[in-house]
Amino acid sequence: MLCLLAVIAPLLPTSAFAHASDRGHVLLLPTGYYLLGGAVAVAVSFLVLALLPATAPARLWRRRLPLFKVGEGARLAVSLLSFAVFAALIVAGFVGSRDPLSNPLPLTIWTLLWAGLVLVQGLLGDIWRWLNPWYGPWRLAVGLLGPRAPWRLPAWLGCWPAFVLFFAFAWFELVDPAPDDPARLATAAGLYWLVSFAAMLAFGYRPWSRKGEFLTLFFTMVARFGVVERTGRRFVLCLPGAKLFGAAPLAASGMAFILLALSSVSFDGLSKTFFWLGRFGVNPLDYPGRTALMGIGAFGLVLTFLLLAGAFLLAVWLGQRLAGDGVPFGRAAGLLVWSIVPIALAYHVAHYLTALLVDGQYALVALSDPFARGWNLIGTAHLHVSAGIVAGAHSAWWLWNVQAGAIVAGHVLAVLVAHGLAARLHGGARGTVFSQVPLTLLMVAYTVFGLWLLSAPAV
Repeated sequence: MLCLLAVIAPLLPTSAFAHASDRGHVLLLPTGYYLLGGAVAVAVSFLVLALLPATAPARLWRRRLPLFKVGEGARLAVSLLSFAVFAALIVAGFVGSRDPLSNPLPLTIWTLLWAGLVLVQGLLGDIWRWLNPWYGPWRLAVGLLGPRAPWRLPAWLGCWPAFVLFFAFAWFELVDPAPDDPARLATAAGLYWLVSFAAMLAFGYRPWSRKGEFLTLFFTMVARFGVVERTGRRFVLCLPGAKLFGAAPLAASGMAFILLALSSVSFDGLSKTFFWLGRFGVNPLDYPGRTALMGIGAFGLVLTFLLLAGAFLLAVWLGQRLAGDGVPFGRAAGLLVWSIVPIALAYHVAHYLTALLVDGQYALVALSDPFARGWNLIGTAHLHVSAGIVAGAHSAWWLWNVQAGAIVAGHVLAVLVAHGLAARLHGGARGTVFSQVPLTLLMVAYTVFGLWLLSAPAV
């Protein structure tokens, strides 16, 4: 249903809006030193790990600090409240302001959810498990209909349904001419909720959440980097990325899903650069709008994914050849792909930071008056929105350093995670180190690419 909507959406008459992650200024800073410094930092981290025992990172990351217990009743209540807020936002999308910066639906989905919650999820842990707007209604429905789902998802499907839906979501965000249009977004979000809810009733909440509902799968993936872990009803504190060390190897569909998470946000940044537009004869100073670039956008989204997936698989294959200890290629790739999670999270934070800082203020104003009736529900309707937080030389300096620092730190942590996962695969120090040389080179190259994206002139 979502894929069909993505196909027919461009045919619907609508005004064109820019989505919330567009950059508001160009960073013209001396980036050469940053590119070199970032590459050196990632390379040095690999050399340091090569001198340590292969099991040293895993021993450090096993440490846990118990925190508290929480019952399932609280989760049900929070989920039902989340669903009620979601339903109100859908109504606001249809009857509220047509301005994307005044309507709470696009601001909530693109800024608070897709930019803000991903950051919180990556830092703290699985907050989405509580905020999930499907869990509470599903619990009520199975209480009436019975807990037994009528069908089972075929095992061969893997996570491909979630991959297809995630790709449709990325297409809607990055290629569709008006992903911020409130009524258009309300239609897409409402249909997606209904289709997912029906699938949960048909196949069960847990199976569909793990294989078909891409938001839950994405947030669960990101939560593996957070510092809070849930074991039963108890929550414990752990080091960032610690949960990645115990991850199981993924099948091809799971690998594709993680790689799409990184490639889509990378293309989001690339698609706005003068470099990308110039390759297709588009004058970035006379930007024709997203409608005129839909073909280029769809091509770039697919191409970026294929190039990243090909580079990753090649790096793993070369690493296995260098290690020479007979570990199956599929198992190695399925396990090492978890090292992409810190990079994907770092890119997400760096890319959407500007939108979160500015559009987050608009969201507070819109949520206080969701239906454009002159209300002031949470006392922020008259908040003065300041874009100065990301404008000017001083702001550009700190913003660039935070973004660049996030990308470099993400790649350094990815090298650390990859080293620990490789130790699980190969056991000995020699196989662990040699298998990581090509993957580390890929991470160094992607660090340079990410820093270049932040500094490249963009529309």
